[in-house]
Amino acid sequence: MGQNKLPQFLKGHWKVDGSNNQEQWDVLSENNMKGFGYKIVDNLPLVSEYLDIQVKNNELVLTATVLGQNAGKPISFKSVKQDGSQQVKFVNYDHDFPQEISYSLSTDNPDQINVRIAGQGKEQYLKMNRQSAEPIKSYDANLAKELGADDYGMKSFYFVVLKTGTNKDDNKELMNEAFKGHMENINRLVKEEKLIVAGPFGKNADNYRGLFIINNIDNEADVKTILETDPAIKSAYLSYSIYKWYGSAALPLYLPYVDQVTKSKL
Repeated sequence: MGQNKLPQFLKGHWKVDGSNNQEQWDVLSENNMKGFGYKIVDNLPLVSEYLDIQVKNNELVLTATVLGQNAGKPISFKSVKQDGSQQVKFVNYDHDFPQEISYSLSTDNPDQINVRIAGQGKEQYLKMNRQSAEPIKSYDANLAKELGADDYGMKSFYFVVLKTGTNKDDNKELMNEAFKGHMENINRLVKEEKLIVAGPFGKNADNYRGLFIINNIDNEADVKTILETDPAIKSAYLSYSIYKWYGSAALPLYLPYVDQVTKSKL
């Protein structure tokens, strides 16, 4: 039985039977699927975990990042039983719970998935039912693909909070040079379509200085590499925290209008 096929039967929108918990899975390429778990709160999705399935070195690997657990670090599980059309089982016996995660397509209902979560003598069984929705008439499939949107018009970005750094040197010349480079670096990243939102915070007790929303970057390590090109960060005048953020894939579309509402440049 091959171990290098994605479990494409997971693709779609699923809701846990008797619960508000839901999962959305999308196929990004022949070697990668992404998903997320969430619930609807006040008509908005509240994401609880980010999921990723990849073929790595001819092995199928599930990586789960559960918000508020494991210090936000991802946990990986390897496939030990897989049939890309009907079932897949992932294990990590070094993890506390879960140690086993299984998805299997119901033999009686192609719109239902049976989920088993187990570890350390505990087991949990769930049924997930496929959800369908009427397509929105104004939907533009080509635009959605170009922007990387999922079925809900959403995608993952990286949200960066800039904070006061550890450099307390008050040399005005060095500081001015660093922040001049900071602005030039922002403009460069915008042109490269990697930065879509940037702006300062007002004075606050948390020493938050500004925010970035990073687009078209696949992982946090690459986000850090981009941030370290900023002279103000390299000089430790600024530090940062990175958060994965789920928002509208249409967010970058405001950028062409920036010049139309800008009377003078900073």
